[in-house]
Amino acid sequence: MGQVGRAWIALLAGVLVGFAPRIAAEADKYDVFAVRFATLANFPVSSLVAGADRSRRLDIAMMIWVLKGADGRVALVDSGFHRERYFRQFTVKDYLSPPDAIAPLGVKAGEVTDIFLSHMHWDHAGGIDLFPTARVWIQKDEFDYYTGDAWQSRTTHGGIDADDVLEIVKRNTQGKVSFVRGDDETSLSGILFGIGGRHTWASQFIAVQTRMHVAVLASDNIYLYENLDAHAPIAQTLDAASNLRTQDRMRSLAGEPRLLVPGHDPAVFSRFPRVSDRIVRIE
Repeated sequence: MGQVGRAWIALLAGVLVGFAPRIAAEADKYDVFAVRFATLANFPVSSLVAGADRSRRLDIAMMIWVLKGADGRVALVDSGFHRERYFRQFTVKDYLSPPDAIAPLGVKAGEVTDIFLSHMHWDHAGGIDLFPTARVWIQKDEFDYYTGDAWQSRTTHGGIDADDVLEIVKRNTQGKVSFVRGDDETSLSGILFGIGGRHTWASQFIAVQTRMHVAVLASDNIYLYENLDAHAPIAQTLDAASNLRTQDRMRSLAGEPRLLVPGHDPAVFSRFPRVSDRIVRIE
């Protein structure tokens, strides 16, 4: 393990025992942005928060996250979607293609170097093909399951789009997929891939070193701030207890409580500094 890897582990260890994170000069730091590319209107909260009133509805934010590193790395956490069938299935409003949505940050699709994929659901993995040169980082167990056994039954690949599976397999044949094996804080300086809360077979979250703190991008391992406030598991998980443990772990990793960012809460865009109509800086 190199000096950078040791520095990042030491930083995370400080967070885990409850101390303010030490910013290691050797660790890469990122500017982090949440980007809202669409809205799903009138979405049932009971599909997001376990036990919620079934009559409650919410216009939820569809977002991806942009990580800009000083070394020229431009990474996305998740890739959004664009396939027409989902516009027919859901009430999608205010849609911008993910490349257009990130354009105000001065980033073109071909300049995205990496996609840190939290999981294989259609609204997160559905835009990989829009960023043709990016390397995809995914949990190996997630890749193996959804390119294999999940398709042996009709009931084991809900929310996974066959075209997205084909795209990530194609990307792998091009040598542009990196497999994450469980928790990993050494592959990329300033980035920790963390085991998720079984939203899918092997979902993951991303912890990232910003200029001053550690931010945790939960994606669908936490849908809404309400999951955190009520300590309620997400409604769509293979293991509710695992999801709650992951919520607690993500909370412990975040440099400050506000830096644990849920995956679909529109309140994200009122809690952080505004960059543009659809973009806030996570800091």
